[in-house]
Formats: sequence, structure tokens, C-alpha cells
Amino acid sequence: MLSASRRSEPALDSPKPGVLRRYRQHLPLTEATPLLNLGEGDTPLVRSRHLEAEVGCEALYFKLESCNPTGSFKDRGMVVAVAKALEAGMRAVMCASTGNTSASAAAYAAHSGLAAYVVVPHGRIALGKLAQAVAHGARIIAIDGSFDQALALARTISEKHAFALVNSVNPFRIEGQKTAAFEIVDVLGEAPDYVFIPVGNAGNITAYWKGFVEYHRLGKARQRPRMMGFQAAGAAPIVLGRPVEDPQTVASAIRIGNPASWKGAEAARDESGGVIDAVSDDQILDAYRRLAQEEGVFGEPASGAAVAGLLKMAAGGLDLRGRTVVCIITGSGLKDPDTAMATPPELHHLPADLAAIEEAMGWR
Repeated sequence: MLSASRRSEPALDSPKPGVLRRYRQHLPLTEATPLLNLGEGDTPLVRSRHLEAEVGCEALYFKLESCNPTGSFKDRGMVVAVAKALEAGMRAVMCASTGNTSASAAAYAAHSGLAAYVVVPHGRIALGKLAQAVAHGARIIAIDGSFDQALALARTISEKHAFALVNSVNPFRIEGQKTAAFEIVDVLGEAPDYVFIPVGNAGNITAYWKGFVEYHRLGKARQRPRMMGFQAAGAAPIVLGRPVEDPQTVASAIRIGNPASWKGAEAARDESGGVIDAVSDDQILDAYRRLAQEEGVFGEPASGAAVAGLLKMAAGGLDLRGRTVVCIITGSGLKDPDTAMATPPELHHLPADLAAIEEAMGWR
């Protein structure tokens, strides 16, 4: 009979082992840690067909974290955080969220038989992301305030009621998210020269850098990449050097005014010789649309910040000749359909007639 701690472990021939099994030697797991698995990790690294030539690099790849179970990178860290919460005997998980964290926390809590409580800033979360948390049965509290206020409340409530706080302030989240860096090296055979990544609460840039540093230390990579982080101009506290009281951006996932992993992001920037800069909402939306229309990659608006940052740096004179670049696509565009539909589509309302269709299409 299987022990309780191993009942969630997939068969050895499972084609999708999940983060905990694949990278267990690099994660803080014990014999008592349940090996949860919703099929997270092992996301595609897709070569650019068009933007690569424009920016002038040797190779440009998109890391499609949108292919994780709940459609975002959060699942990598969440599987570790929830597994460790189960190991510790917690009865519930809690988070503050602008969307992706709530969806991931709710899914892994449901999978594990735990209650999930989510605090969100009212009216500032994409409905596609909120729908996921609702579908998974999370208890949702919408406050009149910012994400930063929601996180402060979630921290207090978690401590008072002994819930597991599963935001990126939880170190197990960072441990899980670093595995994306491992995968990039495993696929390319080496760390890239540059990694362009959106920066909101700053846990992801912190985690990627941690992963690259660990693989380099182990001799699995000969080099470490420059970490190029980009915030939205209306929500750029690290760039400004001070918290932003009322952050504003179309990219809701990075609409954060006081990042929990601020110091980690600065360390990633400084130790790697990279940058943390800002891009405007217009630049984000342009990159978001170009990704979809020129590369076939439909990412959430926050993902556009990474590509916008790459385009900005290349236009500003960054010499990428001979360099390998990876842009992190943090989540699926399906999570925020309102942004995609903000520009009314061109619809041809026609009779069910072949000639009329051919004429409208310019084929006759």
C-alpha cells in the first residue's frame, strides 16, 4: 500500500512528471512531502520567426509559461508551497492576488483537499483569472484598496489563523519558480545571454536568477544571463526607487506599487549586470499584439512588458549580435480577453452566400 506522502506521485512512465519529481534533488523536499502534480513545468521554448531578425540577435526564444495547468508561471511555485503546507499539516492556504496567484492557489488547494482564501483589489483583477479561482471553489474577498493592502491583510490573517500564505513572500514559491531557469538550460544546453522578464511583485525575476546561479554553481551552465526586468511605467517602484501608492497599468498582473521581492529583484539585476527599466502601456500593448499577430503567441498583457523591453533596448542600441535571448511569457492571453477585445474586431456580416464572401475577401 502506498504511503500517504507518495499517493500523488505519478507512475514512473508518466510523460509529465511535474516539477516536484523532475527537480526534487534541487528542491527543499523531504520524505514526508507529498509529490503533488497537475502537470506543471516542462513548458515550451519556442523560437521566434519574425522578431528575432528585427532585434538582431542570434536566437530569440519565448518561454511559454502560459502552458502551465492554470495558464501561468505561478503553478511552478504553487505546487511546492502547497505540498509543503500539506506536509506541515495546514488546513487552508491564503493569498493576495492580481489574478494569476489566485487561480493557481485555488487549483492546487482543490487538488489537495485544502480550503483556499483569496484577497483581491476590487475591480482590479482580470475576469478570466477571477473566474478560475471561482471555478476551483476559493473563498474570495474583494477589498476597496490596492494589491499591496490586500497582501498586508493576507499576511496578518494567515499568521492569526495559521493558514499557509502562498504569495511569493513564501520561500517555497521561489524554490518552485526557479525550475523554469533549469528548464531553459536543459533545453538550450547553456544559459542564454539575456533573459527579458516582466516585473510586478518581483518574485519571478528573483527565482529565475536563483535558478541560473544554482545551475552555474553545479556546472550545468558555463555562464549566467543578464536579467532584464521591465515594469509598467505607471507601476514602476523599483525604477523610481520608491513605492507607488496608486499603481496604474493595463497589465494587471504587474500593477503592484510595493513589490514583496524588491530586494531580490535588485540583487538579480546587479549581480547579473542587467537592468530593471519601465515601458509604457502603449509599448506593452504594441508588443502584446505583435506577439500574437507575428509570432502566434497569445500572452497576457504583462508578458508584453518583457517583449516591449526587448524592443526598446534593441532600438536604443543594445548590440545583440551573436547573442541568445529568452523572453518569458508569464501567462495566457485567455486570462484577460477584455484587453484583446478592447479594439473592436473587423467583422463582415454577410449572407450565407459564396459570392458575397468572395467579394468581401477581395477574391473576385
